[in-house]
Amino acid sequence: MIVSHMSIILPEEFIKRMKEDLGDEADSFLKSYLDTPKRGIRINPLKTDYALESRITAGLQKTPWESHGYYYADSNLTEGNSENAEEASIIAETYRDYLSPSPGRSPLHAAGAYYIQEPSAMAPVSYLDVKPGMCVLDLCAAPGGKSTQIASYLKGHGILIANEIIPERARILSQNIERLGITNSLVTSQKPKELADRFPAAVDRILVDAPCSGEGMFRKDQTAIDEWSAENVKMCASRQEEILESAAVMLKPGGKLVYSTCTFSKDEDEEQIERFLGRHADYHVAQVKPCDGMRYEKQCLRIFPQDGYGEGHFVAVLEREGELSGDSYGYHGAMDRGLNNKQKQALAPFYDFIEDTVSDIKVIERLKDTTRLFMFGNNLCIMPESGLPILSGLKILRAGLELGEIKKDRFIPSHSFAMTLKPENVKRTAELSINTDAGQYLNGQSIKSPAASDNGWTLVTVSGIPLGWAKASNGMLKNHYPKGLRINMAY
Repeated sequence: MIVSHMSIILPEEFIKRMKEDLGDEADSFLKSYLDTPKRGIRINPLKTDYALESRITAGLQKTPWESHGYYYADSNLTEGNSENAEEASIIAETYRDYLSPSPGRSPLHAAGAYYIQEPSAMAPVSYLDVKPGMCVLDLCAAPGGKSTQIASYLKGHGILIANEIIPERARILSQNIERLGITNSLVTSQKPKELADRFPAAVDRILVDAPCSGEGMFRKDQTAIDEWSAENVKMCASRQEEILESAAVMLKPGGKLVYSTCTFSKDEDEEQIERFLGRHADYHVAQVKPCDGMRYEKQCLRIFPQDGYGEGHFVAVLEREGELSGDSYGYHGAMDRGLNNKQKQALAPFYDFIEDTVSDIKVIERLKDTTRLFMFGNNLCIMPESGLPILSGLKILRAGLELGEIKKDRFIPSHSFAMTLKPENVKRTAELSINTDAGQYLNGQSIKSPAASDNGWTLVTVSGIPLGWAKASNGMLKNHYPKGLRINMAY
């Protein structure tokens, strides 16, 4: 049975439970469903600098827990976002120049300048204490918001293992890893137990953003309401226990595990942590400092929608007894090998591409390091500087950075490769206007450009950030943007 509360129909059992849990505050919690859902973007520091971030986010308010996180409202609400006319004008200009026609359809989104992420969902990774050089596992990673946030803290060093058991969701995860220009990731599609068998005590940090009953999504997702039931809450809690058991096996002594959900159920949150600690004497809850907009109860963090900072999240930081120093960061298990001699002898077309296209000496040296090059299927790839675990026996969607394919004595560079470069790394670039040419490029159109006077592979950019490859030929940029990613940009 369901009852109507305000403008949203909420499950009766959910309302009853929240009244019991929140007491006098239940009314303000339920009234919060009248409010507009909180929306956010997180700037990707792997692709942007301070100046560009400032231009993209001019007039937008920062989230309290993520330095690159910002609140935004829908573009059609821009004029009403501020009572201050000058501030409203700045925000309107931001949307017009950088986030139009909407944040998800801006060329800067396609370029990986930012990730659209619900603000409270940015909180768990900010408490994971990720440092460059670490091996970090995101165990329930799709669609990739938290994985890409972890990667921004790794800064290209160490390795991110991003896992998603559902294949279709894993493909979306892999696409977002690619879009944000991440070079040091391993995207897998395994059951947590399978990874635990493979990587015992091998990981410095683990994020378990567990599949949950999704109560924190009720304001923005009718499906979350439709699928909710008390039975589903219990089922989610049982599944979360199994996932946590696998995570506990993989964390190194002295490592940290962040458990999070977007639900308000104590069975899935505080009580889940209590049960875990009862089974694992070598773990304890770490003391953390709450940010503005958070509540700190039983050493765990809560974000509630009525407080006005996000849709809702639960975060607990667990530590495993032992010591973990910077000298021991990274994956220390058996490592995969690079190219064999036959594969090395077939690299001539790749070297020709480098000589014709790449200008940065350091990038050239990295690309020619055959100890890091390897074949993944038909594609030439490059490992993170720390290497990769042995891949055989794992369901892998992405390993390191895909560079491209050697085909009939030609090297065809991948879109992934383009998304990790900077204009100063290559000999030919074509900067496109954000509101016209960039949209045509994302449509798949070829573009007439003065930048196409020098024939050859050309890095296409917008606001100095790569969008992909084009082949310059006689004044035209022949489009090589992947067909599966093309979108109809209407201005």
